Amino acid sequence: MRAPAPVITRTCGRLTGMAINWGSVLRKAADVAMQLLKDSQKQKDRGGRPAPARGGGAPATAPVRTAPTGDRARKVAYAPEPDGAADPGEIVWTWVPYEEDPSQGKDRPLLVVGRSGAELLGLMLSSQDRRADDPDWVGIGSGAWDREGRDSYIRLDRVLEIDEHGIRREGAVLDRSRFDRVADQLRSRYGWS
Repeated sequence: MRAPAPVITRTCGRLTGMAINWGSVLRKAADVAMQLLKDSQKQKDRGGRPAPARGGGAPATAPVRTAPTGDRARKVAYAPEPDGAADPGEIVWTWVPYEEDPSQGKDRPLLVVGRSGAELLGLMLSSQDRRADDPDWVGIGSGAWDREGRDSYIRLDRVLEIDEHGIRREGAVLDRSRFDRVADQLRSRYGWS
């Protein structure tokens, strides 16, 4: 009579393991479905225009213009709002052209530092350590915008003008003290107000 007990235990163990696997599969399916709904709503909010390409060629919508920071001196602002729209003080993601070939680029994080009508003014972020000693970059530490928790650096000498509809997603709000470090550099080195 005792022999069947291990069989039942093993069978239950398999069923329990299988339930965990099915739960994982169902959670993943729900995540995918939610992302599809969000993407569909975003496309609807953009008037049916498709999202920009994730990498490689230029996106079909909302080009990003770049210029030396001194040529675009504007007013620095800090006004993050948790409203789903990109605001100064927030780190957002958008398609950014490569300097060597503006027809190519990739999605990158930017710190929004100002606004001019429907255009946002942003500075590019990088997590490459070699930026630490470059005078055109300022360190801001790590934050929620980088999933790996790496230190980030903001490029000061190149400002990007982005149509607010070209923002792909919000990443995080940069706290006021770190934002002020960047703003102080823009004011002292590039004539921003």
